[in-house]
This record gives sequence, C-alpha cells and structure tokens, in this order.
Amino acid sequence: MPPSSRRITLKDLAARLGISTATVSNAFNRPDQLSPALRERILREAKAMGYSGPDAKARSLRTGRSRIIAVVLAESLTYSLNDAVASELLSGIAEVLDAHSHTLLLVSGRHHANRIPDSASIADGFIVYGLMPNLKMLADLPPQRPLVAVDFDIESCPTVHVDNEPASYAIACHALSSLPQRPAVINLRLTEQPCNGRITAEHRLLSAEYTITRHRLIGFQRAFKEQGIDPAQVPMWNVEENTFEVCVPVIEEILDLPKDQRPDLLMCMSDRIALTALTLAEQRGLRIPEDLSITGFDGIAEGQYRAPRLTTVRQDNVAKGRLAASMILGKEPMAPHRLETELIMGQTCPRPA
Repeated sequence: MPPSSRRITLKDLAARLGISTATVSNAFNRPDQLSPALRERILREAKAMGYSGPDAKARSLRTGRSRIIAVVLAESLTYSLNDAVASELLSGIAEVLDAHSHTLLLVSGRHHANRIPDSASIADGFIVYGLMPNLKMLADLPPQRPLVAVDFDIESCPTVHVDNEPASYAIACHALSSLPQRPAVINLRLTEQPCNGRITAEHRLLSAEYTITRHRLIGFQRAFKEQGIDPAQVPMWNVEENTFEVCVPVIEEILDLPKDQRPDLLMCMSDRIALTALTLAEQRGLRIPEDLSITGFDGIAEGQYRAPRLTTVRQDNVAKGRLAASMILGKEPMAPHRLETELIMGQTCPRPA
C-alpha cells in the first residue's frame, strides 16, 4: 500500500492491481471499454485505497478535455430544477452525457452578471438555454469551445428550437374557430422593460431575435388576421416569470374585470400560465369552457392529468435536451434544428360543436 502521507495516484492504483494506467483510467472515464467485473474490481480497490478518481483539472491540462459540459441557464437553479419544461430538458441532456461518460455542470445566469464562473472555465462545451440568457455572461464564454443554443438565438451558433410560430398559429386557429367575442393573450416576458400586468402602447415588445415568445405571438396574430380580427384590438398581458406566484396577480386582474369586458378566450404562452388561469377561474365559479376557454403551450403532464384537461401544444423537451447534448458531443451535426410539436385537443378549449 502506498504511504498514506501523500495523495494516492492513478499509477499507485494500477501498480496495486497489476494492470495498466489506461485500464484504470477507463474504469472512471470510459466504462464501456471494460467488462463490468473488471470495472467493479478497480472501483472496489480504489475505494479501499482512498483513491477518488482522476483529477479533472489535471486531466484537462494534460489532454485538453475535461469531459464536462456546462449548461448556462437563464433562470436560477432552483427555478430551473422545479420548472417542468426546464427539468425535462435537463433530463434529456443528462441522459446523453451519462451514456458518454461526461459530467453535467449547471450555471445560472441570474447570479453571475459579469462573467462565467471559474467552475465552468474547463468545460469542453456549453449549452445555453432559456428566455434571454445573460448576454454579458455569453460574451465571456471561451470562443474556442463549441456552443449550442436552445430556445434562444446566438449569432453564428447552432440552435435547437421547436416550431413555435406554426404551432401557435395552429392552436390559435383552433381556438378562434369557436368564434370568441373577447379573445386575449397572456405573454411570457415579452416587454423590454419589466411588466407584470396589462401591456399598453407605451410598452415596447422584444423582437423575435431575443425571445421565442415573440414567435408565438406572431403565430397568434397571423391567425387573428385570417379571422378578420385586428391584432391591435386584442388585449395583451405580460407575465415576468413562469411561476404560479408571479402569474396570480396578472390573471386576477383579468378575471376580475366586469363581465362584459372579461375575455372569453385566454391564449396563454405557457401551460403554467394557463393552469394558473384555470385554477383561479374555477375559484370564481367560472365554467370552463362555457364561460372561459383557455389554451396553453408546453404539454406538461400536470395539464393532462387534471380535469378539465388542458388544450395545449406539446413540445418534447427531453428530445430537445438529447439533441443539444448529442450536438455538443459531436454525435449530431452542429446546425440549426427545429423539432415538431403536437396540438393536444383538451377540454379547456374543445372543438366547436
């Protein structure tokens, strides 16, 4: 046994087992190259000797690769892990990284306003995800490392999107086929300045270059025009964060309008917004869909397991994560990808009789 006064090395473990250092390295970094029995033997002896595995920084300096992929999130880690859409995407990313013996590092853009944290400096590549990630942080990413953007556009970078505009157009055409008298739209973070409430003429909307929700609004507005509805006459509200707590005051303002001003169709940019509207409408005794029709976007499980079942657009977030991870590892072409969605006909906005 090597002396306990110094750190156990990979060479020490290899000598102890009578095998090559490459074989020991494979047990930690490329387990698919070894039989399960041999890998188990190596890991068992490593534990007994107090060897925890190759040092990531040393390996990075030696090989130029850390086998770490960093995901830069627009939101806080707490929000991202609790949000159904974000957590499904991260699950897809982790699945691919696990299969290829890479480590996932999560970085929040909310808490590092000026630069990428030191912990991410050795990452082999970056996946940027979310609505309007921190642009200062993006500028600090190592330019020589591969980068994939998900639900966000970065100039000259490969992207993964769903068909936001045509999907929104399709669900809007369906919702408008019942000829609502007072349609309205609830957007998700679509104003240049923070606004958690009614959008007025003084508010400037972000362009489609900065947020996917503008693409969704474009789809809605195309359907309005085809139905002879002036988009400028359709009232819009904005929600700053896709959480129940932030949605509540906005939706309460809408539902508490006088009956002749209250919308009879709410077209929501996310399922979380739609489900919050559904809950608050039921608390007020409104009948769904007789008094109020509601549509969402995302297709999260919560909206499909409750009654009435939410009418929405389903996007495969796990598939988005798998694709982004495969691209960053060089398993898929580094090119723009757009995944198709599925219109789910629920009970909150059924087909017209």
